[in-house]
Amino acid sequence: MKLLLTGADGFTGRSFRKLAEAEGYQVVPLRADLLDVEALHKEVQVIKPDYVVHLAGIAFVGHAHEEAFYTVNVLGTTNLLDALIGLESPPAMTLLASSANVYGNCTQSPISESQPLAPVNHYAMSKLAMEYMAQAYMDRLRVVITRPFNYTGPGQDDAFVIPKLAKHFIQHLPSVALGNLHVEREFNDVRSVCAAYLFLLREGVAGEVYNVCSGRMHDLQEVISTFERIVGHSLDVSVDPRLVRPNEVHELCGDPRKLKDLMTNAGRSWNLPTLEETLSTVLASMDQPIPSAAPGHCGACAG
Repeated sequence: MKLLLTGADGFTGRSFRKLAEAEGYQVVPLRADLLDVEALHKEVQVIKPDYVVHLAGIAFVGHAHEEAFYTVNVLGTTNLLDALIGLESPPAMTLLASSANVYGNCTQSPISESQPLAPVNHYAMSKLAMEYMAQAYMDRLRVVITRPFNYTGPGQDDAFVIPKLAKHFIQHLPSVALGNLHVEREFNDVRSVCAAYLFLLREGVAGEVYNVCSGRMHDLQEVISTFERIVGHSLDVSVDPRLVRPNEVHELCGDPRKLKDLMTNAGRSWNLPTLEETLSTVLASMDQPIPSAAPGHCGACAG
């Protein structure tokens, strides 16, 4: 089973590749630039993948160059799909990773896939444009779209709040400056997300969109308190106005029933580590000892 993976060197890509190879897939990372159409088509024709997982894209909402969201997330994905429909035998399934940010700010919680979409920033708008564009290919390709809610794990860039906090705690720094403290998010485990992606490659219904979420929401104070409990250290937290994003999504909690029902019908289980287990793995990945009072780490996530 040859699996073409874009974004293989990124945070999610590294975890996904490890899990996919453990399940018997031959993972082939895409090396061509998604914006180099000729090189991309040539490489896809050589690989002839059985499955495709498209993770490449700009994922940080605060990225400085807004036009890059559309160039990479929309045009790059279009180029990939064009290359795939040029294959003599199309992949059995292509998974496109979108984002829960397409829901924007809404009063509904938890959010199901039927919620009207209302993106409030360029990152989310580019992901929604990617989703709409992909629909034009679904008569020629088997495609599933995922909307992952916030997740974290070892190796995530410290531009994101969890690794930033972990770095401050592991170094026993006295204080940290953050952006908006009044946000609530899911902080799921990257291994659970990757397990869901692998499951959807084989069992997902072509043309459908799936939330990848736990339905468990945490505010930043709970995250900080959990770090304090694990590490045995306290931080003074301040707000840096430069880190407060305009058009911030205040609450983002998903309804996982569609995905969980599909898993149940397929006789599969899905391991969802607790917040404390996930934060412990992030700390452990920084090559620092975690006090023995911390809980044991979770095992590999089942798909």
